[in-house]
Amino acid sequence: MKPYKFIISGGGTGGHIYPAIAIADALKERYPQAEFLFVGAKDRMEMEKVPQAGYRIEGLWISGLQRNLKVQNLAFPFKLASSLLRSKSIIKNFQPDAAIGTGGYASAPLLRVASQRRIPCLIQEQNSHAGITNKWLSKKVQKICVAYKGMEQFFPKDKLVFTGNPVRQDLLEIASKKDEAQAYFNLNKNKKTLLVLGGSLGAKRVNTLIEEALPFFEEKNLQLIWQCGKYYFETYKDSASKNVQVHAFLNRMDLAYAAADFIISRAGALSVSELCLVGKPVVFIPSPNVAEDHQTKNAMAMVQEKAALMLKESELESEFEPLFSKLLKNSEQQKSLSENIKKMAKPNATKAIVDEIEQLLKKTI
Repeated sequence: MKPYKFIISGGGTGGHIYPAIAIADALKERYPQAEFLFVGAKDRMEMEKVPQAGYRIEGLWISGLQRNLKVQNLAFPFKLASSLLRSKSIIKNFQPDAAIGTGGYASAPLLRVASQRRIPCLIQEQNSHAGITNKWLSKKVQKICVAYKGMEQFFPKDKLVFTGNPVRQDLLEIASKKDEAQAYFNLNKNKKTLLVLGGSLGAKRVNTLIEEALPFFEEKNLQLIWQCGKYYFETYKDSASKNVQVHAFLNRMDLAYAAADFIISRAGALSVSELCLVGKPVVFIPSPNVAEDHQTKNAMAMVQEKAALMLKESELESEFEPLFSKLLKNSEQQKSLSENIKKMAKPNATKAIVDEIEQLLKKTI
């Protein structure tokens, strides 16, 4: 039998790109002879990240509708028409056996064309509130893999499979890495460690909070691993001290998680899924500047299960120090947050998604 060919599309942000790469890696493990082609949006980060992961990518001239920039929206119909034509050409030349979408602008035209050509299609939705692209595609695809319960409000119920989000496999066993992590970050074993995550680019309001709270953390005898993001590193690098490390990136996330006793994080879908595996007490500070306010919805899904704490940006000034002080004092709360968030983990998500793709392939044989 000839090797399978998989076409995968997802991008715009790391939240769409990394699941796409994780799915490709798992498919490659199951089908070592398979061929892969990614399709992304030109000038977006997938055009750099996908080749770094060892896969070929083609770019489409596509972007989303801008809520405020009305002049830019005039080009949208032309971009969509161009991307549909380009997708037809790519699919005709590549002849995929299955098409997989993980959200983002480029997956809309590609999976639309693939479904019209009767190619088996699967989409993966990372968030608790479905994105526009995946909602639009849901009627055309065969399977929809989701990470949260209750997604039938967005998608046809008979197509839904609750798999969880693909996550880095090196996070599955971090408990054994505590000593290695403390040595790697040169930490004091007698102090508790707070890990602050603002995403790869950084989160302005989270960084402002941490800078203002440095005396508070010092008073509480905490040491910090503060990932401020590449846009903010120059601003905050001078805040580093004996007990405060400032990083633009964290290359060893497994060790950062292993070192942490407490975590402050944004609530992007992949961060939430990773933190479920990690099982540490978390305070989510969702970004209010994302489509459909989905980070708040992701965080609330955890809060409702008593698996995390959440503060809105508007509450930070008045609420952060009282909430965090209470958490530091309350070992019972720390324990129950850790136990409850671990119950939400889906460590076999990538395998479950690949199983669904395999079922689609079998139906077409």
